[in-house]
Amino acid sequence: MTTDTTTALHDAFFALHHGLPRQGPGSDSTTRRLLSLAGPLPERPRVLDLGCGPGRSALLLAAEAGADVTAVDLHEPFLAELRAAAAARGLTDRIRTLRADMGALEQLADGSFDLVWAESSVFVLGFDRALAQWRRLLAPGGTLVLTECVWTTEEPGPEARAFWADAYPLRTVAGNAAAAVGAGYHVLGTFPQPEGDWDEYYGPLARHADAADTSLPGMAEAVAGARAEIALRREHGGDYGYAGYVLRPADPRWPTREETAADVARVREINAAAFPTPEEAGLVDALRADPDAWLPSLSYVAEAPDGTVAAYALITRCHVDGVPAAALGPVAVAPEHQRTGAGQAVVRAVLDAARLRGERLVLVLGHPEYYPRFGFVRASAYGIKPAFAVPDEAMMALRLDGSGPVAGGTISYPAAFGV
Repeated sequence: MTTDTTTALHDAFFALHHGLPRQGPGSDSTTRRLLSLAGPLPERPRVLDLGCGPGRSALLLAAEAGADVTAVDLHEPFLAELRAAAAARGLTDRIRTLRADMGALEQLADGSFDLVWAESSVFVLGFDRALAQWRRLLAPGGTLVLTECVWTTEEPGPEARAFWADAYPLRTVAGNAAAAVGAGYHVLGTFPQPEGDWDEYYGPLARHADAADTSLPGMAEAVAGARAEIALRREHGGDYGYAGYVLRPADPRWPTREETAADVARVREINAAAFPTPEEAGLVDALRADPDAWLPSLSYVAEAPDGTVAAYALITRCHVDGVPAAALGPVAVAPEHQRTGAGQAVVRAVLDAARLRGERLVLVLGHPEYYPRFGFVRASAYGIKPAFAVPDEAMMALRLDGSGPVAGGTISYPAAFGV
């Protein structure tokens, strides 16, 4: 392909996409959903919107989250569209545009942003490279939010495989979540985007394709490419979709790992010291002895700087009207390490491990001021209740995969709990 041909195709592609409200599958409701999964933010959060396109997400984040947004894109006409829209909405003081390659952001200082946001743009770098490069930009406690195209079946058809083999390698939601955990992030949430998110992108794109002047250099090829992509989605959309990921770098002060046999005595000590009675320590021992309850890969510790075990969290099997679910607890922190972040680190780690092994629902009976920071909500919101009397706000549930409804019913705990 000659330089002139490449330039013509590039120019035609952007001409075809100019004026679209979005440059990938998405919606305002999805942006709001991802924002909710990110949890509490500073009063005026600093947001970096990478590959912002015409800035639909940047505008919403500035208006509804009160954010100061730095919006980055290489295509200046997109940035011009965003500046005009920001001015029309009275958001000029909230949105700064930056023409830059989102894979080369040396001009941005480490730790500058509370949120790094990338809807429908991570494919430019690739998921793994983005995780590695963008982490440094997050302030302590900051969150990375991105959306990515994924396989939605373990056996996609040959047509979809062939298309994406040429276009961009895909993984499943679980595969990307595992990659994020392996890269040193906790997964705060995932969100399978609805079909309407594709319609918001492909509907306007199809109308642009129908109205395009295909006599212009490169435009016939650009239109053909757009129509082929739309047709693939229409005919084979069951094989792939878009999903959102909300990620937070793990706290480097508290390395976490699976419990080993050598940790058992120390775990018993921590549970005995962290609670008023020795019952919690005995509970863990009893759960270990119950093969129907014990999940060996979901007993986790956090290590102190000297390598000793500082905190512990356990997830075991329970059921909701006979359907398998998971129960978090006990969670214990050695007294000398309480209120240091060790407990949060080990809870997030064991929730990651549960997510990666395919658990969908985690229940916890605990402090209603503490567990919502991990995304737990009242279990009664899902029609789930314990078989014994507890305050409604103390019985909480967390959906790990966000796909499909959660069945309600009564919780059955392992016999070791004595309830």
